[in-house]
Amino acid sequence: MDPGSFALIAVMVFVGSALQGSIGFGAGMVAAPVIALVEPDLLPSLVVMFACLLALMVTLRERAHLDLAGAGWALVGRLPGSVLGALMVVVLPVSALSWVVAVSVVIGIGSAFLGWRPVPTRTALVTAGALSGIMGTSTSIGGAPMAVVWQGQDPSRLRGTMSAFFLVGSVTSVALLALVGSVTWHAVQVVLWLIPAVAAGFLLSRRLNRWMTVERLRVSGLVLALGGASLLVVRLLLGA
Repeated sequence: MDPGSFALIAVMVFVGSALQGSIGFGAGMVAAPVIALVEPDLLPSLVVMFACLLALMVTLRERAHLDLAGAGWALVGRLPGSVLGALMVVVLPVSALSWVVAVSVVIGIGSAFLGWRPVPTRTALVTAGALSGIMGTSTSIGGAPMAVVWQGQDPSRLRGTMSAFFLVGSVTSVALLALVGSVTWHAVQVVLWLIPAVAAGFLLSRRLNRWMTVERLRVSGLVLALGGASLLVVRLLLGA
């Protein structure tokens, strides 16, 4: 990878890490579209691997605010969803899968902006977790379903719970991607070089957290999720 491409990826990882450390998700939505443009062979493994590190850091920081029961039910769906997502990487064209993901996110986020606030019941959490597993493993953008089902939560509780959920889910996704041959040594090396960017973004998020209210968190999460889907659509149209 040339220095310019690495610098661009590092900047986006820094920004994505700061956002995820503040609102509970978003690193993949910020970094994945740029990585797809400059080093597409690094997806989805690169984003999923650095998401593991970031999720661990946020989970430890917010451990006093975790909703273990909510995260547990979401993981009931995430694990089989991750298996399906890994299989999709192998058998489906990337463009077809990406269109399904993009349209699904736009519909869900659009409904949320129109006032839809699903109650985080066990069924809703399992369903959102499954969708997150499919999307996160196959495209590295898996935060949107959880943002919809957990919108309106206390900021610290949301960050901690989502991070615990993504920690287990991301580790599972990395293992499954490794089994299907999608994790390369090159991607591992890039992740190691990106650790300072992840750490710097995490530190910045502590300042952003002082500004976050419940409503600001909700709107920020939904806007970011919609933005990630829009970038995915743009990428698909440019590649058509």
